[in-house]
Amino acid sequence: MKRGFVVLAVLFLFTTTVFSAPDQNFYIFLCFGQSNMEGFPGVEDQDKTVDKRFQMLATVDFPNMGRTKGNWYDAVPPLCRPSTGLCPADYFGRTLVAKLPQNIRVGVVNVSVAGCKIELFEKDTYTTYASTAASWMTNIIKEYGGNPYQYLVDNARIAQKDGVIKGILVHQGESNTNDAEWPKKVKGIYDNLIKDLNLDARNVPLLAGELVNTDQNGACASMNAIIATLPQTIPNSYVISSAGCLGRPDHLHFQPAGYRELGTRFGNQMLSVLGYKATEQK
Repeated sequence: MKRGFVVLAVLFLFTTTVFSAPDQNFYIFLCFGQSNMEGFPGVEDQDKTVDKRFQMLATVDFPNMGRTKGNWYDAVPPLCRPSTGLCPADYFGRTLVAKLPQNIRVGVVNVSVAGCKIELFEKDTYTTYASTAASWMTNIIKEYGGNPYQYLVDNARIAQKDGVIKGILVHQGESNTNDAEWPKKVKGIYDNLIKDLNLDARNVPLLAGELVNTDQNGACASMNAIIATLPQTIPNSYVISSAGCLGRPDHLHFQPAGYRELGTRFGNQMLSVLGYKATEQK
């Protein structure tokens, strides 16, 4: 009887291990930045339906949508917090699931803070910047446990139980306009994410979006010249053009059509990195 019990116990442990292993066909993407990655408030009707293969990890509770933090849901916007809106991650994910094989799912984990400098995501020095933040920003930071970087890591680890991290998306820079050190600061954050999540940088590219472009009279468009140098600092990084992406009258944020186009460009770039042709329907 003892021998039979041992055999059953081993089989149970083996079966549990197999079924709890991350799904290699569930591609996870981490997203961080400031207000444009949060998503400007407001979602249009055409954005309210989505392929169930595109999922979002709720990093906070969404009471009105029945979402509880730490769980996966269909990626109907908003993807960041209840008060946010459409963002580049929306049509990034939609573009991927439309063109990847049907057995592949896509999930996003979005931790972003409106108005913040990139320094807020620096692992060891974020408190220096956070201590100077305005009260409205402090309230957002509190939603992320007081430490957005660690909060992103913690939620990424939750996501890793279910899938495999395939890339990192960032849209930030308005609050660091003309900061020549920005690429170096982003590299520090990227390197820490790679280390803390036990990733291989060769397999996890960083995709960075340009700010509202000069063709839309972008208030911070001069920062795009600095963002353009990121691949010189992070070899496995790509800059996503915002040219022609419609901006709002504030010259800081994108219109919904602008987010759709920018997100699609993020998606097409990632498809290329993954070895798929962006024009190819899978």
